[in-house]
Amino acid sequence: MKKIVQYKVFLFVLTLVGFLSCEDDLNVKPNDVINEFDFLNNPANAVQLVNGVYNKQLDYNMYSFSWIGITSITSDDADKGSTATDTGTDKHRMDNLTFDATDISFNDVWKGRYDGIYRANNALFYLDQLTIDPVLKDRLIGEVKFLRALFYFDLVRCFGGVPIVIEKIDINDSETINEVVFVRKSKQEVYDVIETDLLDAISKLPLKGQYSPNDLGRATKGAAQALLAKSYLYQGKWQLAYDMAGEVITSGQYALLSNYADVWREIGENKAESIYEVQATLTKGLRDYTNVQGPRGTPDLGWGFNTPSLSLANSYESGDLRKEAAIMFVPSVLWDGFIAPVSWTNPRYNYKAYQSPLLELWNDDKGETAKNLRILKYSDILLIRAEAGFQLGMTGEALDRINELRLRAGLDQATTVTLQSILNERRWEMAMEHDRWFDLVRTGTAVSAMSANGKTFVVGKHELFPIPNDQIIASGGLLTQNPGY
Repeated sequence: MKKIVQYKVFLFVLTLVGFLSCEDDLNVKPNDVINEFDFLNNPANAVQLVNGVYNKQLDYNMYSFSWIGITSITSDDADKGSTATDTGTDKHRMDNLTFDATDISFNDVWKGRYDGIYRANNALFYLDQLTIDPVLKDRLIGEVKFLRALFYFDLVRCFGGVPIVIEKIDINDSETINEVVFVRKSKQEVYDVIETDLLDAISKLPLKGQYSPNDLGRATKGAAQALLAKSYLYQGKWQLAYDMAGEVITSGQYALLSNYADVWREIGENKAESIYEVQATLTKGLRDYTNVQGPRGTPDLGWGFNTPSLSLANSYESGDLRKEAAIMFVPSVLWDGFIAPVSWTNPRYNYKAYQSPLLELWNDDKGETAKNLRILKYSDILLIRAEAGFQLGMTGEALDRINELRLRAGLDQATTVTLQSILNERRWEMAMEHDRWFDLVRTGTAVSAMSANGKTFVVGKHELFPIPNDQIIASGGLLTQNPGY
């Protein structure tokens, strides 16, 4: 488990692809440099090349403060948190929906994903030319294509149509950069690339159960199918979403954990409910995800941002076990025995982001924890199957999938189902997991949801976030802005 982030990076690979940490360079004398392809034709080294793409996901500009701000604090599930005077640079603007193209959060998210895409494109360039075991080679290509599709999925949900870069780019080739890197494509063209990458990944990747224990956490066929099902859902391709979610369900690789609260704890990492997680270790941890959302005050466990809203807390049905598992209430006794005191600044915190210093891997470094980040889960697939099934008139199937989740949540089974009841279950099941804003936008329910939470969603503007102003400047004005910004 978590082996994919523990690797050394070699000097001439760094020179070639420009994305691996110089801190871990092998000490190679200049006269000892060997041909790069001879090096990479070693299967172990080819694996390290791909690990460099995975490793990008741990960086601050991937899933840390900025991602939390634009995917969660914007929504009705969360408030800015922290203190009234601590804005988090621009997180107060996320909370109030007064953000604009100059805010740093958008540039972080943009740059982080394109850094990952750059790594993926370089990895694919070299993998294509290597002479290694064809089964391993196919698998590695499938892993990288899954990751590239994931990066583009984040970008298209945030910004709509974005530049499509799917080849190794020479940074000195200004013509190609102007024609490719700085030119936005349509939203549909981005989804087409995502679908193409994922279909190829599905054909190349093994099932989760076919990986050795040391490789647990790498992208699987099920992960590619799950992301493709979600991509279909966002496009309203109901039959394709329904069918692809069914492929994951019938694969026999996944199941709900009996205890919902375990899903986001160390005990639930890479278990039956996990389809894809960002792997973190004590020596190579997830940067500031826990720290940003840790309770603030005395004792101080973090910055205290992204606190669950009263709207979310009040939305649950009576007796729903998911409420206490998603929301850390103050004061209370936490699951590990730690006492959440009244000296903490806010009345609620994100329980799913909590890293126990008592009963989980911990080295007293709040800024880089060993906590895995869940990206794709089996419960999400059940919800996709239910929503797509309902849209296709398969209300019986939709009801069955929803009731699987309600049973685990300690609730009575539903006897009828509506689109709103499915979306309610989605809110409760996926609370604080960075999907809520996108769900409101794609279902056309953002205006009413934001209004109920005291926020104004501007139709024709807030469906997309602004293209970062820094990127427009860097492009010399070639990148165009989204409407309303």
